[in-house]
Amino acid sequence: MDNPKQEFGLALVALSRAWRNKLDERLRVFGLSQAKWVTLLYVFHHPEGLIQKELAKLIGIEGPTLVRLLDRLEIDGLITRTPSLADRRIRKIHLTVKAAPLLLQIEQIAENLRLEVLADVSSAELKICSDTMSRVKKRVDLLN
Repeated sequence: MDNPKQEFGLALVALSRAWRNKLDERLRVFGLSQAKWVTLLYVFHHPEGLIQKELAKLIGIEGPTLVRLLDRLEIDGLITRTPSLADRRIRKIHLTVKAAPLLLQIEQIAENLRLEVLADVSSAELKICSDTMSRVKKRVDLLN
């Protein structure tokens, strides 16, 4: 292929899919679907809590799909949904105490995978790559 922009897009999609699938394989031992562990990780990285609309956008799924997923996570005792003090129609999602040890294990497995995958990539290369992807993401966010 002789089109760097096309190659970038294809490589980004392929890497994202491969990385997520590898992590999914390693987390299957916990009985978590990819949808569940991805959701838990987003909530974990937002300890102040996330509203459902924000979480749906981060994950890239529709609201009704997220509601069913959150119902399952709540039944499993891993999240709580509490009404916002400012607007009771808005519910904030937080992790439960039960989720904390599971998330620590997920984070450790994810870190081990990062170390394995990026073993041959220098810090300088990672910085360039991260900066480039951040710039591309900003452009995507500006598109209508």
